[in-house]
Amino acid sequence: QVQLVESGGGLVQAGGSLRLSCAASGRTFSSYAMGWFRQAPGKEREFVATISWSGGSTYYADSVKGRFTISRDNAKNTVYLQMNSLKPEDTAVYYCAADVVSEPYGLGYTVGYWGQGTQVTVSS
Repeated sequence: QVQLVESGGGLVQAGGSLRLSCAASGRTFSSYAMGWFRQAPGKEREFVATISWSGGSTYYADSVKGRFTISRDNAKNTVYLQMNSLKPEDTAVYYCAADVVSEPYGLGYTVGYWGQGTQVTVSS
């Protein structure tokens, strides 16, 4: 069992930066691929970024590539999302995810555990 607690959300102006953190409980954190997803009002939850168990492999949605960076510290059981050059369209609730598996044939992702989410609001 893994419990995830996000922090670091808030209100920022367009062009600004935020760093989200996700603290995980459980001894198996370092064995899981981790990820971030987001859900804007009236929209479906969408993939943002994922990182392998070792941190050696990362993957990003096209909409955030070059602006967001996912990283992890297995010694601290924490995964991060550094968000730069934020845009109003980045406004959403951001969810941390553990045990993220990419499904074949573009069928999306399966997630074993979700955090409760943290609100990010980008003003224009």
